[in-house]
Amino acid sequence: MSATATAGATPVPQAGFRPPNIALTTLGLALASFMQVLDLTIANVSLPTISGNLGGSANQATWVITSFAVSNAIALPLTGWLTRHFGERKLFVWATFLFVIASLLCGLAGSMGQLVTARALQGFVAGPMYPITQALLISIYPPHKRGQAIALLAMVTVVAPIAGPILGGWITDNYSWEWIFFINVPIGIFASLVVGSQLRGRPERLEKPKMDYVGLVTLVIGVGALQTLLDLGNDHDWFRSNLIVILSIVSAIALTVFVIWELTDKDPIVDLRLFRHRNFSAGTAAMVIAYAAFFSVGILVPLWLQRNLGFTPIWAGFATAPIGILPVLLTPFVGKYAHKFDLRWLATIAFIAMSMTSFARAGFNLDVDFRHIAMVQLFQGFGVALFFMPVLQILLSDLQPHEIAAGSGLATFMRTLGGSFAASLTTYAWTERGAVHHAHLTEKISTYDPGTIEKLTLMGGGDLQKGAAMMEQMISNQAAQIGFNEIFHLLGIVFLVVILFVWIAKPPFGAKVGPSAAGGH
Repeated sequence: MSATATAGATPVPQAGFRPPNIALTTLGLALASFMQVLDLTIANVSLPTISGNLGGSANQATWVITSFAVSNAIALPLTGWLTRHFGERKLFVWATFLFVIASLLCGLAGSMGQLVTARALQGFVAGPMYPITQALLISIYPPHKRGQAIALLAMVTVVAPIAGPILGGWITDNYSWEWIFFINVPIGIFASLVVGSQLRGRPERLEKPKMDYVGLVTLVIGVGALQTLLDLGNDHDWFRSNLIVILSIVSAIALTVFVIWELTDKDPIVDLRLFRHRNFSAGTAAMVIAYAAFFSVGILVPLWLQRNLGFTPIWAGFATAPIGILPVLLTPFVGKYAHKFDLRWLATIAFIAMSMTSFARAGFNLDVDFRHIAMVQLFQGFGVALFFMPVLQILLSDLQPHEIAAGSGLATFMRTLGGSFAASLTTYAWTERGAVHHAHLTEKISTYDPGTIEKLTLMGGGDLQKGAAMMEQMISNQAAQIGFNEIFHLLGIVFLVVILFVWIAKPPFGAKVGPSAAGGH
């Protein structure tokens, strides 16, 4: 226990605590988590409408997403410290309530600046919500049912980002963009009241840890700069921009100081020593890499459907939505029966299935139909259903009960950062590979060749310029398709490589039962 712990604090047994109504408590926790994860994507499709109504530019509108992501990334690693200081129940209730306030401010924003500020607040208070929900769910279920609790959160993690763009587009088209934030108000109030009342009297051991100001400042600067450069890199042409270069240097220096300080400080604000646990290290590595690849799929497929196949945003959503069907149907069974199997085998099957779907997309062409796309998405859902729960249980399996909140926050932070890297790098790689293949496809085409001129004129119905424009569009689409296929071939390999990390972990993978499942050290 930390030297700064409250004097006389003693471990409080938690294994026997159960809320009066465990189903209602689970519903409240799940709704809060769904609401928080949903808000990562729900505003994406509404940005043009929001910027138009508030008089902002397209670049300013992107900060509606960036501000949330940056502040969320900063808050996630602080979960452990906040839990030790306030306790899991109180932290959950206040974070959820403040999320409601921030959502209300988002909907009432009268300018782009007000909206960005409110989104930053929303992202920050959302940071602890997912890991705290995970820790609370694990603590209120008996050990043999904790897999089901983790599986429920895994389902939320998959379904909410898929539902976000579809729900956001529907609300914006049929009502107004403000309601994508206002819908959080009743949900958040319900969740905070239910969980607060149901977990009243839950024993928790609190501490009064010193504020690690060096760790906090370097974390805010380092993670803030890193997340910002990842979000803005593509728009600013990466390292050809002085802004990106400066952000890179600042981030590298701040994060280096942060890591060294946190590993040597007696009372760090982020406990990096959690990586001493074998299963936590291996499971987190598997989660980060696999989630980055999974996130890349979620980014590229909708973009490809709209840019290259001409799908509308809503139909792109319908084409990608089948990925959520099997997780919803299978997750309860995975949670119930997974403990009967070696979780490493379940994760291996998941990654093989996700690899197969990536290789299938690597064979797509511009003539692929809706049904084929949707079926591949559906089959990937099988892999997703077996992915999150086993890997989450593996990475939490060798943590002590009092380390779960901090470990979950740290792993979620790493996963979020992996998704940010994936979003930036895959879209950049797709653009670059498309440009390379465009150059290769056009290098033998000459507008001075009589045969080429004749073919272009015929293509344009007697209009050479029209024919040339049509040819340019065809070549651009084909070049982008080849780049798309290459990236998915690489993603297929990545999913297979992740299997190696899973097998570094060693059983048993059951949750530990011990004193003080609260956030204290």
